[in-house]
Amino acid sequence: MANQELVQALDYILNRCDERDIEAIAAAVIRRRRDIAMFGAMPVAPDPRHLAEELTAQLNIDGNIESLKDSVRDYAINIIKQQAPELSEEQIAELTSSWIPDRRGGKNISNEDGDQGIPDKLLVSMIGQFVSFSQGKMEQEEDVALRREMGAWPDKYWHAFPKVIRLLIKDFLKGEIDEKDFNMKLKLALHI
Repeated sequence: MANQELVQALDYILNRCDERDIEAIAAAVIRRRRDIAMFGAMPVAPDPRHLAEELTAQLNIDGNIESLKDSVRDYAINIIKQQAPELSEEQIAELTSSWIPDRRGGKNISNEDGDQGIPDKLLVSMIGQFVSFSQGKMEQEEDVALRREMGAWPDKYWHAFPKVIRLLIKDFLKGEIDEKDFNMKLKLALHI
């Protein structure tokens, strides 16, 4: 702001403002301080379109959603490798494919047969029953009822589970992850 503009603004504030004007000026000063703290001494806040173009160029997206998914997938793989180096390439691939939809656009979480037809809520219930049974915590009446309805239900459930879910259940039952981690990773895998 040039010196004359500053003098005029101060004159207006000190000599002619009413209460409403003072409130508006105070709010403007607070906003400008926030903008300076966030964006430096730019004359105005950055243009969102310009920022999006810069980000697109940095990520090499070219406006293509599949390129964006590939970039996000690569980024996720790098983070997983850094944060969980003990995971095999297969486990990393399963986790990433369950979190990031494939080129067909649907969830990429499926069982051995590629069946994606089990609704998430039902799958969560099945996982709870299977884990409870595997830990010896299931009530005998529930086990009997399930066997009466389905026969060898634990085997049927196991084969119906997507591979990433089977890996998580194995890790949990072996004690390699605790219940909190199991539940968190389960939610991530199921997108819930």
